[in-house]
This record gives sequence, structure tokens and C-alpha cells, in this order.
Amino acid sequence: MWKDSIVEDVRKVREEHAKKFNHNLDAIYQDLKKQEKRGGRKVVSLPAKRAAIVVRAKAS
Repeated sequence: MWKDSIVEDVRKVREEHAKKFNHNLDAIYQDLKKQEKRGGRKVVSLPAKRAAIVVRAKAS
């Protein structure tokens, strides 16, 4: 099977980060939010897009 070294690196970092918090998703989330605030970048939340409704004609 083909391996992507970048994907492997990302998975390794993610696993190491999760281990720091005993795989507790709430703690991981809180840490990521703290990192986000310390990063100083503007975070933008976009409004949700409405799904388009497709009406198809019935087959004869």
C-alpha cells in the first residue's frame, strides 16, 4: 500500500497531542481553542449555506 509521509507525520503529531490529554476530547478541544486564541489570527465564521432543492420531473 502507498504511504504518504505528510499524512503519517500529521497522524503522529495528532496522536502525541491526544496522549497529552489521555484522549479526552473535551480537553483536546479546550487546548486547541487556547492555541487558536494565542495564535492571534482572525477567526471567521461563515453563515451556513442553504441546500438547493432539486425537483425532478416524473418519468413517463
